[in-house]
Amino acid sequence: MKCVVIEAPHKVHLDDRPLPPLRKDFARIKVKAAAICATDLEVVDGNIPANYPLIPGHEWSGVVSEVENPEHSAWLGKRVTGSNDVFCGVCEACRSGNWRYCKKFEEIGFKQPGAYAEYIDVPVHGLVELPDDLPFEYAALAEPMGVALGVWAKADPEIGKTCMIYGAGSIGLCCLCVAKALGMRNIVVVATTKDRLQIAKQLGADYVIASREQDLFEEMKKIHPDGSDYIIEATGVEECISNSFKLCKKGGSVLLAGYGRGKNMSIRIDDIHINNLRVIGAGNNWNQHKKAIQLISDKKLNMDLFITEKLPLESFEKGLEDARKRPAGFVKAVFTFDD
Repeated sequence: MKCVVIEAPHKVHLDDRPLPPLRKDFARIKVKAAAICATDLEVVDGNIPANYPLIPGHEWSGVVSEVENPEHSAWLGKRVTGSNDVFCGVCEACRSGNWRYCKKFEEIGFKQPGAYAEYIDVPVHGLVELPDDLPFEYAALAEPMGVALGVWAKADPEIGKTCMIYGAGSIGLCCLCVAKALGMRNIVVVATTKDRLQIAKQLGADYVIASREQDLFEEMKKIHPDGSDYIIEATGVEECISNSFKLCKKGGSVLLAGYGRGKNMSIRIDDIHINNLRVIGAGNNWNQHKKAIQLISDKKLNMDLFITEKLPLESFEKGLEDARKRPAGFVKAVFTFDD
């Protein structure tokens, strides 16, 4: 099969590999769409632990072409996306539903072969069937939308509360879509520049702030004078995290959804302590794919705004370069596959 392989950090090439034997209780998916995630770039750069050589890619959709267990044959030919989580299923963490704490946990696209390929093998238990009219490229975005659903689930959200979203990348924009669906009000999206803020407005943000061009604290005083009930920090940048603690309402919640790239950071603990803030680590998807597909299937949500370009796998270098440089208005590049 044709695939993109990271041989070692900073060494990426197109390859042609034989299909491996299908593992117990796995399904083989003929990939129809695979989106590039910013964390894929971290794997390319060696900033995230990975099993090299590795086929990256954890945002995908396709058609089930083969199953290992005949009992799963009903999945054959189904249009699907699904979870990337591989775990033992029998330890205490797995049995309690916290399989990401399983000592044998591995994620497809990081420790196991991913979706920058013509085929991907995934556990049957995580498969989610797609509506017939849902484009494959939309379905590939169930993973980041699922991250946003998981972030908000950790917040214990209340309808009618205010929120600010720091960052207008794919996770920030997905968090915005979920905030709208949850009935949040006076939703603010903050980014350093206006490059993606028009997209945030089109997706339903009530206010947008370009922090390099506007005084963030002065603008937020006008919109949330008592502070924001919820702040989703989706950048992983120290300054943005620190500002989030200052801009949150007393007794409010700050959800840390951005990847910090392994950096040590300094924060002013009194901003948390004195104001009784609830600070929550909120990364990962936590098996939200089914809910994500339900949300993405809602015709009120314009998923085309997320997909900046569609590319064949052979153009992986351009896709990775655009994802890294993020030209104005860029959100996602998606690999698409012909039959």
